[in-house]
Amino acid sequence: MPPTDVTTLIRTELPRLAGSLRKVGELILEDPAAVTHCSAAELGRRTGTSQATVTRFCRAIGLDSYQHLLIELAQERGRGEVSDWGTAEIGPDISPDDSLERVVQVVGSADLRAIQQTIDRIDLDALERAAQALARARRIDVYGVGGSGAVAQETETRLFRIGCQVRGWTEVHGAATSAALLTPADVAIGISHSGATRETLEPFEMAKERGATTIAITTDPRSPLAKAADIRLISATSETSFRTGSIGGRHSVLMIVDCLYVRVGQVSYQRASASLALTDHITPQHAVKNRRAR
Repeated sequence: MPPTDVTTLIRTELPRLAGSLRKVGELILEDPAAVTHCSAAELGRRTGTSQATVTRFCRAIGLDSYQHLLIELAQERGRGEVSDWGTAEIGPDISPDDSLERVVQVVGSADLRAIQQTIDRIDLDALERAAQALARARRIDVYGVGGSGAVAQETETRLFRIGCQVRGWTEVHGAATSAALLTPADVAIGISHSGATRETLEPFEMAKERGATTIAITTDPRSPLAKAADIRLISATSETSFRTGSIGGRHSVLMIVDCLYVRVGQVSYQRASASLALTDHITPQHAVKNRRAR
């Protein structure tokens, strides 16, 4: 596991856990330092579960064993003690009485952690394969709805600017129609926080059936979307009060999109440079010029 916060990983995975596994995760987040002094059996007793449940929890979040969890918690605590980010831990909860300063600190800290965790966990080989596929694609479909739909539109904006034939689809009928017309020369990108959104999964699977290269961007590597993909790019999220699900992870997804955009620009440098040169004048031309008062 990369050197990143295991508690952030637990927060990311917690919404997908249920019952006894969720109880274990919640107790760990409540007091990570105390857990480092517990055996798996004792943690099971404290959560009203069992040692076997604690072991299953560790495997559910991608760790090999309970011992692995203890090591990660200890290392995280050590990093926190020497961190330049400050001595006080900023938790994810925001109460109605919290000051605006604390709101800014909590939200900023959550976004920074999510982005850093995404950087630490990103599969560079998968990112490179995705960029190469996008650079040579005849056509690119991007599927996403809700919060992920906004990211799909952003992906379209970036790639279109450097000469890619791309469209972001946020409506399932249009997305499915487009997917049915794809070929092995094309690429489909599916963006979904959970990786289980039907409106995204349906056109994505259809694109795969048509032979297109499929790229999934999701927080869950075990999700249906990830399993259906040829290439998986996994983002992280760090939720706070009022910002759950895809809202908490949108900045880390956009970071992945930006990395793809820049790499595609590198790989297709001549086309990207020519496209930028042809369009650079458009935005300045539409800027309102200052007028002198008479």
